[in-house]
Amino acid sequence: MSKTYDLIVIGGGTAGLVAAHGAAGIGAKVAMVEPNHPGGDCLWTGCVPSKRLLSAAHAAHVMRTASRHGITSVEPTVDFAAVMNQVKHAQEHIAHHDSVERLEKAGVDVIPALGSFLKPGEIEAEGKKLAYRKAMIATGAKPVVPGIPGLREAGPLTSDSIWELTELPKRLVVIGAGAIGCELGQAFSRLGSEVTIVEMAPRILPFVGENVGALITERYRAEGINVMAGAGVTGVEGSAAGGDLVVIVDNETRIPCDQILVAVGRRPNTANLNLEAVDVELDERGHVVVDDLLQSSNPHIYAGGDVVGKVPFTHTAGYHAGIVVSNALFKLRRKADHDTIPWAIFCDPEVASVGTIEGEGISVAHFDYEQLDRQVTSGDPVGFADLFTDKKGKLVGATVVGETAGETINEMTARIHAGDKLRDIGQMVRPYPTYAEGPAKAANEVLREQYFSPRTKKLLGPVLKVLGRFDRP
Repeated sequence: MSKTYDLIVIGGGTAGLVAAHGAAGIGAKVAMVEPNHPGGDCLWTGCVPSKRLLSAAHAAHVMRTASRHGITSVEPTVDFAAVMNQVKHAQEHIAHHDSVERLEKAGVDVIPALGSFLKPGEIEAEGKKLAYRKAMIATGAKPVVPGIPGLREAGPLTSDSIWELTELPKRLVVIGAGAIGCELGQAFSRLGSEVTIVEMAPRILPFVGENVGALITERYRAEGINVMAGAGVTGVEGSAAGGDLVVIVDNETRIPCDQILVAVGRRPNTANLNLEAVDVELDERGHVVVDDLLQSSNPHIYAGGDVVGKVPFTHTAGYHAGIVVSNALFKLRRKADHDTIPWAIFCDPEVASVGTIEGEGISVAHFDYEQLDRQVTSGDPVGFADLFTDKKGKLVGATVVGETAGETINEMTARIHAGDKLRDIGQMVRPYPTYAEGPAKAANEVLREQYFSPRTKKLLGPVLKVLGRFDRP
């Protein structure tokens, strides 16, 4: 231990990368301990490969549904191996941003090893001892494979391993209908797989509004996806390698398939960190317990990203990294606000949400995208915008379903941070026709009801008559 690091980051995903670059950029002595290629889930098994796959699937869908534009539809010929090569090309194009070379050029010492805590102030990385003043746990999470009889023996795919496929499964069963299950289920369906999605909750995407799940279910079934909500996988027979795979739902329905994708959640990577040696507390699911400063029960150790289990998205991890650097190195007291972090699911139509969308005293303003001109001109007038306000009329949440919902939600996030009300949203002028008009029209629907109500007309009628007299030439 020739030197003591100001910050050692364990984990090279988004949270670790942003923290390491940020700390080194201000002159701190920084080390990153990461056994694999930096980039984490986002680059290698999450955001980047899934969005590239979704783009290919969208192209196939456009060809298949071209008749809605007055163009002859054709059934696309999908070269799945070529599609997966394009996925790899996208990863390679982005990988240099997260590379060891770039980290080292920034002044970060990269230790290619598994890291664990030896004692307060000391980390072991495969026999090498590293001293630190502050440390950050950014080890991320991994997919969960539940203990369903026969499932593990069947060799199921997860969001980690599905990228190793070189042949398109003819029949795919997806267990779980959260963000990962819905995105990949629709992608494989559009590329030509016969897809069944099984979800134990009463509806798919159970963590958002009921109207969202209903709309996406309708879309999926129209595209030929078999959606089984309120159902559970109770057993699996055979294996993918053996070619005799069968998924059993609710002990009675048997679904023959070629592959199974398990997408029922993720478990934090904390098991091998020896956190007992440094008194870092974990919750019942294995997440590092942190306060609003992202500080663990050990004041010298912080954590961020999926390992803390709060709004588990890549942009959250990057946000956490900035807070950790500020608080760990500068002794600031920046607090993380998880209530207003937006998120998006890139199924078609896209689903995006931010803030509070239910609770006592919450009102909703709704606008259906069948009436949104930009959505109509796309040839697919599907979706809606819901704005949620408190008793004072202040915007506290929003949900958008439709084209570019992931982009549209950004303005609503800014509006919530600014403390704006519906009238602020409705009064802003936007280009026409755009998808961004959707939330504004939801706001204006409510304002129109208020301003043009019978009571308002009764109150303003005499005033208008008086003003009319003064306007005479």
